[in-house]
Amino acid sequence: MSQLYSTAESAAGSLDQRVHLQRLKGARGPISAMAGIAFAAAILITVGEAFGVLISSTDSAAPAGVYRVVGREVARGDLVAACVPIAVAQQGLARGYLRTGGCTGNAEPVDKLVGALPGDVVEIEPGWLAINGKRVAHSATASHDSAGRPLKHVAWGKHEVAADEVWLFGFNDRRSWDSRYFGPIPLANLRGKLEPVLTW
Repeated sequence: MSQLYSTAESAAGSLDQRVHLQRLKGARGPISAMAGIAFAAAILITVGEAFGVLISSTDSAAPAGVYRVVGREVARGDLVAACVPIAVAQQGLARGYLRTGGCTGNAEPVDKLVGALPGDVVEIEPGWLAINGKRVAHSATASHDSAGRPLKHVAWGKHEVAADEVWLFGFNDRRSWDSRYFGPIPLANLRGKLEPVLTW
């Protein structure tokens, strides 16, 4: 004869209950550890942003590591943190190019090299990119990302950098999601120049 499940099937303090409690206690350890790590990471990111410290996990523009923002004055070739426009951020989040973060649109800032400043001329062709007539090594534009999805890019040809814009690049990886694909960003979106604290 079948029976319905009942919490009264085992007497209080029975072996079944003690085993069940031990399993719960055993599972609590790893879960607590993971929750602690996640909490510590959230605190580090929050404190880091308050004090101008960023953690970069990409090496498309510079080695992965911990960087700090040292100032807003930037020059060509400087490593900077910048917030991309909202539409670009939404695409980056949807495709997994960006994590969530403190920029408008709930995206993290990108860490890239300043390639072109106001008044510069950027020329983009399928196999190369040039800045003020000088070709940059390893600057070919990729047609697909690492997941095989098509990558949109800026129009081929010459582009003069506007007075309120900057072009950012990460030439260590041709699939670095940078201004070759999403175009220039407003100078006002730069958070500042980055200086390494610890890299790996």
